[in-house]
Amino acid sequence: MSKILKMGYSPCPNDTFIFHALASGAINIEPYTLNITLADVEELNSLARAGRMDICKVSVHAAAHILNDYILLRAGGAMGRGVGPLLLTQEPCTIEALNGKRIAIPGRHTTANLLFNLMCREAGIQVETVEKVFDEIMPAIVSGEVDGGVVIHEGRFTFKGLGLSKVADLGKWWEDYSGLPIPLGCIAIKRSLGSEVASLINSAIRRSLTLSYVDPDQSWPYIKEHAQEMDDDVVSEHIDTFVTDYSMDVGEEGEKAVSRLLLEAAQMDSIELPAGPFFIEEE
Repeated sequence: MSKILKMGYSPCPNDTFIFHALASGAINIEPYTLNITLADVEELNSLARAGRMDICKVSVHAAAHILNDYILLRAGGAMGRGVGPLLLTQEPCTIEALNGKRIAIPGRHTTANLLFNLMCREAGIQVETVEKVFDEIMPAIVSGEVDGGVVIHEGRFTFKGLGLSKVADLGKWWEDYSGLPIPLGCIAIKRSLGSEVASLINSAIRRSLTLSYVDPDQSWPYIKEHAQEMDDDVVSEHIDTFVTDYSMDVGEEGEKAVSRLLLEAAQMDSIELPAGPFFIEEE
């Protein structure tokens, strides 16, 4: 009799591209089967913090809060250069001009919010943050409900069509600040499942990603089903941007980047990280 593992990831094209073969059953992980939940990034962060997912895509910021109970897989994450969140406003301005303003964020424990807080700290400003689901942020800027917003996912490719202005590329800011790629999200698995299960799932994610690379037509309907109104070209650009070599294996540089961001998160949120390692061992 198979054992059920609860797994969560987002409906964004990079995740559905990576996990399609697992979701479709094309990848065998016997004696386990997956009960999959697709949800917004901040909802996934909350599910993991509540211990309700066995395997879960989480923001690296959120990962800092769950590492006593979870360990990070080496595959399946989102990391790279030139892939970070954007800080947008209606009219061009400087970061300093946003002091005291209302800024929408896609969740308190998202990596985007952590980067924004770090940049505000370095700029010496304070803002009022307003939490919103990521796809509500650009409309809120356009309507004037907020003075600006931190935009993730496909907003990176579509904001100009709404007449919005880029104040800062938070990923570029991080790269200049740390000298490292920006780790946006990672896959966490419960430590209680043990190293063998963690290695099994890590390997399965790599095989799932490989199948999507080899035959992308197989995953396309699944990707489009969950991409909703997203234009085909935007879907493709989304995948090309957020699925990188780091998605197959975090690598040494990726480990350094995650560790650095986890340390920044721990300091920002006044929490203590457990002793490492944060990632499962190399396969």
